[in-house]
Amino acid sequence: MPEILTTESGAPVADNQNSAQAGVGGPVLLQDQQLIEKLARFNRERLPERIVHARGSGAYGYFEVTDDVTPYTRAHFLGEVGRRTEVFLRFSTVAGNLGSSDAVRDPRGFALKFYTEEGNYDLVGNNTPVFFLKDPIKFPDFIHSQKRDPFTGVQEADNVWDYWSYSPESLHQVTWLFGDRGIPASYRHMNGYGSHTYQWTAADGAAYWVKYHFKTNQGIRCLDGSQAADLAGSDADSHQRDLHRSIERGAHPSWTVHVQLMPVADAADYRFNPFDLTKVWPHRDYPLHKVGRLVLNRNPDNVFAEVEQAAFSPNNFVPGIGPSPDKMLQGRLFAYADAQRYRLGVNHTQLAVNAPRATAAANYGRDGLGAVNPAGRAKNYEPNSYDGPRQTDSPLAAPTEVHGWTGAHTAPEHAKDDDFFQAGELYRLMSADEQSRLIANLAGSLGTVGRDDVVERVLPFFERADADYGRRLRAAVEATRADAEA
Repeated sequence: MPEILTTESGAPVADNQNSAQAGVGGPVLLQDQQLIEKLARFNRERLPERIVHARGSGAYGYFEVTDDVTPYTRAHFLGEVGRRTEVFLRFSTVAGNLGSSDAVRDPRGFALKFYTEEGNYDLVGNNTPVFFLKDPIKFPDFIHSQKRDPFTGVQEADNVWDYWSYSPESLHQVTWLFGDRGIPASYRHMNGYGSHTYQWTAADGAAYWVKYHFKTNQGIRCLDGSQAADLAGSDADSHQRDLHRSIERGAHPSWTVHVQLMPVADAADYRFNPFDLTKVWPHRDYPLHKVGRLVLNRNPDNVFAEVEQAAFSPNNFVPGIGPSPDKMLQGRLFAYADAQRYRLGVNHTQLAVNAPRATAAANYGRDGLGAVNPAGRAKNYEPNSYDGPRQTDSPLAAPTEVHGWTGAHTAPEHAKDDDFFQAGELYRLMSADEQSRLIANLAGSLGTVGRDDVVERVLPFFERADADYGRRLRAAVEATRADAEA
C-alpha cells in the first residue's frame, strides 16, 4: 500500500484534487485546511536568491590525502596518507540570476565544504587564482556594476567597464575573464583555486602562508564566444545537466589538489604583497606541493534542500588552518556567514547539508527562526554547573591567529587589578544599617540556591572583598538555607 498523504500536522488527506465549496459551483471555503495550507506553503517556497553566485550546481564526494603534508599543518583531515573526508562542492556563476544560463563569460565559484572530524571546514574560491579587487569595501559597488542596471533592468557593458576604468587593479582578472578560459565548457573541465592566501600551522608551531590549487583530471575545456552563445540559447542548464549526468553514469569528476607554501617570514620581504588577491605567486618562487585528490561521486537528492540551502563561510576553519592578512578574505570572513543568516536564518547550520558530520554541534545558541533546539532542557548559558559543553583546554584546538599580527594579548597588570577590592571598599563605605540590608538581600537570594557547589564557589568572593562582609553573608546564607529545610 502507498504511504498515506497527510497535512503538515500529520492528519490524513482525503481529497487533494478538489477544493471544498459552499454548494455546487459555490465559492471555495476558508475552512479547507488542505487548500489553505498548500497555497500558503507554495507562496513561501522560494528563498531570497544569493546576491552573488545565485546560479549554482553541487555534488557530494570525498577528499583523499595522497601525499604527506603533516610537516606543514596539523589539520586532522590532512593527516596520514589515505585518509578520506566527505565533501560537498558547489559550483556557480557570479553575476547571473538564479535562472540565468550556465554557458556565459563569468568567473565560476568553487565552494568546498569538508565534513571533517574537527568540524566543517569551508574553502570558498573560484576557477581563477585572482580576483577583481583587493579591498572588501569596494565589493558592493563592483557587484552593482556587474548586475542589472536599476533603470534598464539588464546588464550594461557601460556600467561594467565604467567601474573597471576606475579600478586598474581589476586588469589581471579581466585578462583571465576575457581569455580562452573565460567560459568553461563544463564544471568538470575547469580548475578551482582557493584564490585567497590562507595559513597552515604545523604541530611544531611552524606557520606557512598557503594557496590552494585544484587541477581538473578531465582536462581543461572551454568555449569561445560563438559556441557559448549557441549553447546558452539551446540549453541554459548545460553545466548542471553535464555534472548531474556524468555522476549518474559513473564518470565521477576529479581534481588533483596542490598547495603553494610560503614560510611566514618570506612575506615581509617578498617583491609584492603576497596577500593581494589580484596577484598570483609565481610557481618558480613557490612550487606546487601535491596534497590529494577530490572526487565527486553522488548527486544531491534534492537540489533546493542541498544546493540552494548550502551555506559556506571562509571563517569556518579547523585547528591547523586559519586566515591571513588578505583584506578581501578578512571582509569575507564576515560577509559570507552574514549573507546566509539573512537568506536562511540564524539556524541554517542545523540544515542537513550544513551540519557537521562527525559530531553534533554543542553550544548555547538557542531559538530564532527555524530553531530545532536539540539540546532540549539543557541550560542556555556558559559557564554552568550542569555539565554543559565547555571550552577545551587543549592548545591544539585554539583558533589559528594571523601569524605575527593577531592573538590573545594579555593586558599589563596594575596593583589593584583584582575583581574584589572595590566591592570591599563600597561595603566599608556603607552605614551599619545599609550593610545589614545588603546582607539580608543577598542571603534572601543566595540562600535559595539548591546546589552546594554553587554557593561554595561564590561565597569566597565576598570574603576576599572584605572579611566581615564574607563572614556575615556566610552566616546569613546558612541560616536562610537551614530555615528552608526546616
